[in-house]
Amino acid sequence: MGSSRLFQPGSTYFDAATGMAFRGYYDNTLDAKNRLTIPAKLRKALAEGVVAALQRDAPECVAIWCPEDYETYVAGLLEGIHPLSADYGNIERFSNAWSQELELDAAGRVMVPAKMLEKAGLSRDVAVIGAGNRLEIWDREAWGRMSEKIVSTVQQIGPGSSSGHTP
Repeated sequence: MGSSRLFQPGSTYFDAATGMAFRGYYDNTLDAKNRLTIPAKLRKALAEGVVAALQRDAPECVAIWCPEDYETYVAGLLEGIHPLSADYGNIERFSNAWSQELELDAAGRVMVPAKMLEKAGLSRDVAVIGAGNRLEIWDREAWGRMSEKIVSTVQQIGPGSSSGHTP
């Protein structure tokens, strides 16, 4: 597996072999049908379909994944957990119940399921951020708060820090 790419340690992995890393920050608006217009330069990577999913480590966002990357992510979460354990079942249930395979329409939009928007507390005004192997959709105000937190703490993350990183 590749290196951790999310602001919360150990949450996800990015495989450099795919050649695509989602980067950037975009202010966007969901339309009346809960459709999100994917930024034009990011659409090619999602042309074969997407998985919209809640993030277990960032409950205030909905992630947009390439299907293969989502499967790899879930497999990584389950790796090392006994398949008959309650933890395995809970991760499996969460990752399947709170995800949905979707497609981009001809205008490069994806309809985000209303239940996911509600669970994550998203309004019409959203921030779309690149998070390595996925996009994350945040309520703009929630992203503002999280972004400030990230900026103020990222300098403290590194080898030997309390987050458990080692050289």
